Amino acid sequence: MNSLIINKIEKTVSGKVQITGSKSETNRLLILQQFYPNLTIENVSNSDDSILMKNALESSSNEINIGHAGTAMRFLTAYFAVKENSEIILTGSHRMKERPIKILVDALVSLGASVEYVENEGFPPLKITGKKLTKSFVEIEGNVSSQYISALLLIAPTLENGLQLKFKGNVTSVPYIKMTLQLLEEIGVVYSWENNLITIQPKPIISSKTIVVESDWSSASYYYSLCALSPNSEITLTSYKQTSLQGDAVLAKIYEHFGVETTFGENSITLRNKEISNINLLNLNLISAPDIAQTIAVTCFGLGIECFLTGLHTLKIKETDRLVALKTEIEKLGGEVEITNETLHLKKAATIKENISIATYHDHRMAMAFAPLALKVPIVIEDADVVSKSYPSFWTDFKKVTL
Repeated sequence: MNSLIINKIEKTVSGKVQITGSKSETNRLLILQQFYPNLTIENVSNSDDSILMKNALESSSNEINIGHAGTAMRFLTAYFAVKENSEIILTGSHRMKERPIKILVDALVSLGASVEYVENEGFPPLKITGKKLTKSFVEIEGNVSSQYISALLLIAPTLENGLQLKFKGNVTSVPYIKMTLQLLEEIGVVYSWENNLITIQPKPIISSKTIVVESDWSSASYYYSLCALSPNSEITLTSYKQTSLQGDAVLAKIYEHFGVETTFGENSITLRNKEISNINLLNLNLISAPDIAQTIAVTCFGLGIECFLTGLHTLKIKETDRLVALKTEIEKLGGEVEITNETLHLKKAATIKENISIATYHDHRMAMAFAPLALKVPIVIEDADVVSKSYPSFWTDFKKVTL
């Protein structure tokens, strides 16, 4: 599929959708399953990222290409560093070779790991020679991508002396770090987090365990957006828990601003648009849930609401520079956006231009975030297949509730 033309949606959005397991949870559990083969995982994500992770872990090749999968790059760097008697080249797409990894490599090398840069200092591809690590203390900046921190935490219980991870400065992406720690706790790993120090006890073996992966809250965000833009709409999504490990579960609270109510069932959530939003300006700090920034910005644009979003510094090193991409595409539609390195200010828009072609920049979230605008105007989504990175059945499910 190249460009997808979406005609203006005239119906009230409604229906039921089963969303694949969270790729964030799945990818953490796939790493842990390598260390603990008696760990069983159910409702595994069918996203490109998780398939790439699975294939990489099962590969016998000495060169592994993980494409655009940032999580896989970070987690596998740490995994292969402790896989004794292995030597691999870990590489990725052109964009991946522009995404920094020095902070993680420095942390691993300080623990005694053997990781070298094949091309440019500080960036993939990497040559990783797996070995036993006996050091147990590492220091890392607190405001870096949580994936660097989670990569270290996932290997921590396999180290013979465990790991003490000390943060310098304030920690930013707390929910994703907590997700990693809670999954470790679920398989019996003992940890503590006091002030700026996380301590992980060694755990060479675990009791047999089955973990059911919760569905992906980031993927749910696009249905929240559809409901916000469609009066009297109602969508049920499975499988979700009220006690979620995912930071993006904050969606339920945020979308109350747009008149969307969330009701938790036994294994599902039902979204209902109960009232027209009367908000004029939305101020949000998304430091704990940056992946939903695109969806929220587009929802505000579609509803003619001004918004000021902060805590977005990690968006610049994603699949694309998401702040620049949002500004470019919203302005093509007639909006006005100001950005800094960590903020986005969307001005109130009175009209939306029709039949505009939205560039997606190899970024799955750009495609899915802009699709709900079809409730307001006909729109074109370029490179629509890019959604497979996190949510391969998105367009099928989108049609279920909009046609």
